[in-house]
Amino acid sequence: MAINAKIDLKKPVLEEISAQVEGAQCVLLVNYSGLTVAQDTQLRKELREAGVHYKVYKNTMMKRAFAGTAFESLTKDLDGTNAIAISKDDATAPARIIAKFAKTAPKLEMVSGVVEGNYYDKAGMEALANVPSREELLGKLLGSIQSPIANLARVLNQIAESKGGAAEA
Repeated sequence: MAINAKIDLKKPVLEEISAQVEGAQCVLLVNYSGLTVAQDTQLRKELREAGVHYKVYKNTMMKRAFAGTAFESLTKDLDGTNAIAISKDDATAPARIIAKFAKTAPKLEMVSGVVEGNYYDKAGMEALANVPSREELLGKLLGSIQSPIANLARVLNQIAESKGGAAEA
């Protein structure tokens, strides 16, 4: 009976992890040991503002929840003190935010992650952290499309002004 009670206590945690990773674009394992409470609070705030779910679970719970999913490859990296950062909207947001935060808190490190079904080790996740967000890329694309049009409009305006000034004289 004691064993059933323990299983009943663990079942909601497994369901919570499974619900969070279901449909996630990015699941990132983070080693948070050595962070101060203030640093951890600030990191959680930044991740929450970006729509990233960040929580500490027991490694055994994560292993069970990942079994049979696209995130099963992460189980081999579940050693030590790990937290999990999950994003359903932006595939690179967790890596970008954690890499940026790690510059001020060097004890924080990315362990590995699965992004859009592909496993990446620490180096791979650090490379993904340098990829701009979708909105930034769209903004750059729009800027590069607008630039020639704006330049053409400026030149045509200057030609019209010079011709108009010559006609008046």
